[in-house]
Amino acid sequence: MRSLRIAGIVGGLLLAGGAAPALACRTAEPGAVGQCSASRLQASLGRVDAGAGNRYAPLEFTNRSETACTLYGRPELVLLSAQGAALSLPVSAADGPSPVVTLQPGDTAGAVLHWTVVETDCVTPAALQVTPPGGGPATTIAFAEERVCHIDVTPVA
Repeated sequence: MRSLRIAGIVGGLLLAGGAAPALACRTAEPGAVGQCSASRLQASLGRVDAGAGNRYAPLEFTNRSETACTLYGRPELVLLSAQGAALSLPVSAADGPSPVVTLQPGDTAGAVLHWTVVETDCVTPAALQVTPPGGGPATTIAFAEERVCHIDVTPVA
């Protein structure tokens, strides 16, 4: 009976992890391919999904160079006002695994931004300053949201 329970748990985990094989194809050993520099990447924000005072959006990094490179960790983010000044709301690190992701030319990987809009002490950003994992020059992308009360970002996957 115990082996049936274990088999059921393993089967459920395999079904729940249906996307795992696709991610596994994109992971690599650290150091196998050079790190993606900011000059090789294009950052963009995907569609915002909303519900119950929460917002989610993919922050995508596309390798625009002619060679493969790797990303590991979380991007650094700063919310900016319409005048370009840094807003006082810090960005938290969301829990999650940090795989080493290999991007072939034209490939995209991303982190997930999550923010809330129903708390106190909120800001009204106009843009997001993005530094890719590993550092380098920051890129500024539009992020015109009416309210951001708390914001966090996952590792790139």
